[in-house]
Amino acid sequence: MRIRLTIDGHQAAATLNDSPAARDLAGLLPLMLELEDFNGTERIGYPPRKLTTDGAPRPSAARAGDLAYYAPWGNLAFFYQEGPAPSADLLVLGHLDVPAEQLARAQRITLAPAS
Repeated sequence: MRIRLTIDGHQAAATLNDSPAARDLAGLLPLMLELEDFNGTERIGYPPRKLTTDGAPRPSAARAGDLAYYAPWGNLAFFYQEGPAPSADLLVLGHLDVPAEQLARAQRITLAPAS
């Protein structure tokens, strides 16, 4: 599923996978998040509620450009560097068509359904 992004006023696109958590996120769109840096690898923001983790895919390590959900904290993670080792708590939801440098300095992101 394709979605639209606005990162600090700049338009971009992303593709969500077909996992239950990604479909749950899509149901929350449009969504605006204030972002903060975490661990020098990702920008994180909090949706208004936790996403479902039912039917979660096998754990995989996040790559630069991935959009993921960290279940214990309920945050979305936008990776601009390679992520940690695979973890059952980190669900990759899709991939953003955004340069890593743009993600690294992002302050605000809006996710919306593709037109």
